[in-house]
Amino acid sequence: MSDPQIGRRALLRGAGGLAALAALPSLAACGTGTSRVSSGGGKGGKTVVVRDSGGSYGAALQKAIYTPFTQETGIEVKVLNLDDAPLLAQIKQGRPQCDLINNSMMSHTKYVKQGALEALDLDRVKSVKSAKIPEAQITEYAVGHAFYGQCIGYRTDAFGGKKPESWADFWDTKAFQGGRSMVSPDGDLPELEFALLADGVPMDKLYPLDVDRAFKVLTRLRGDIKKFWDSGPLPGVLLSRQEVTMSTVWDGRLADLQKQGVPVERQLNGTRRQFSGYAIAKGAANADNAYKLMDFSLRAESQANLVKFFPSNPSSPLAYAKLTDDERNASAGAPKYYDKGFDADVDWWLKNESAVTKRWLEWARG
Repeated sequence: MSDPQIGRRALLRGAGGLAALAALPSLAACGTGTSRVSSGGGKGGKTVVVRDSGGSYGAALQKAIYTPFTQETGIEVKVLNLDDAPLLAQIKQGRPQCDLINNSMMSHTKYVKQGALEALDLDRVKSVKSAKIPEAQITEYAVGHAFYGQCIGYRTDAFGGKKPESWADFWDTKAFQGGRSMVSPDGDLPELEFALLADGVPMDKLYPLDVDRAFKVLTRLRGDIKKFWDSGPLPGVLLSRQEVTMSTVWDGRLADLQKQGVPVERQLNGTRRQFSGYAIAKGAANADNAYKLMDFSLRAESQANLVKFFPSNPSSPLAYAKLTDDERNASAGAPKYYDKGFDADVDWWLKNESAVTKRWLEWARG
């Protein structure tokens, strides 16, 4: 996978089982890490092996997290870029090549069902409390460190000075004329929540999703959807070329276009948040060091530092006070934006993603 954004295509892929996981790309980009490894190192050594997804995200982690961690502790960080299926296979065989796993919270939930993660001793992760990580992102096996938001992207020159304020406006092709683009299951979870919000369902009443109602609302817009996107850059391309006037988009994806002078903006009302987090592999050779790296990474200052190298949205509310005004305003996790969005219900999607995707594919074919 080429997309470097956190948690992208695979973040909430919901089909269960190892065979299904084998067909899915890993969290964010499947690029080359800073330091590839073939084995996990010895117990008690000054090494920790972390699984991340490489690409520009991996490069940012190296600068913002791994190098400062090594400077502070003397522990060398080795990086493993590996998809879910082979990583799970290693763990099930009792030979995990990594210690700390940076992946989606949904993937971690699947790992738990495979018996692939260590139950966490949160007393060894002091930053969970000091950084005030939200309780919803703390589980027995994983702790969320960042999220990406899926929201509305639109051309600012398309509507005579008006701007869309809600998903109802996204569906209103009379007041906000022009084509639309929405995600395909190859890009992310089907966007049922947005259809329900457009139809008047309150954010706090979304789950369990009314699938039949959502597809009825999607059908109202079907003729105006010019393309279903399957990669992070594509919504921006479609907006830049004026092939559409509005698209669903990952929240950090428009910043580069804006710097280039493209008249695009995002609307964060009704943003769907999806979290990534840290977990420790079952049987990790360097579990002590994994705890140390997790604790370091979850610090508010560490999460804030990552923002300077990558468009991340920290889970720690304290991290935002450590950002510049420009950095904070660019983040969908900033206090002034946070209540405008909602967290994707991991449990609901784990149970229903496969059936919803099958139905979506039939619906998209018309």
